[in-house]
Amino acid sequence: MPDIDGHPAPHEMEIGAVFAALADPHRRRVVEQLCAEPDLVERTCASFGLRVSKSTLTHHFRVLREAGLIRQIDYGNSRKVTLRRRELDDRFPGLLALVGGRTAEPSPPSPRRR
Repeated sequence: MPDIDGHPAPHEMEIGAVFAALADPHRRRVVEQLCAEPDLVERTCASFGLRVSKSTLTHHFRVLREAGLIRQIDYGNSRKVTLRRRELDDRFPGLLALVGGRTAEPSPPSPRRR
């Protein structure tokens, strides 16, 4: 069950919800930008430069939060977001490397049979 702020526990994150959230180019852009940041960086919702209405911006961040991609932190009159990097890497290894445009480490070649 999601916490009081709507963040699912790592075992509750579903790949279908994550893919649905990432299917939108605005939401994918948010995650790409957060992937490029150092771990635990907090950013305001407005800092992503999405040219959408405030209500649409709220919707996009709700979808990202409910899928488990971001954590939203309330600071009274402002709200910041951070990428749930560690939880996502544990739950879906390699996903953030793909979204962030980094290539995953190549697997060692499998031994040939003769």
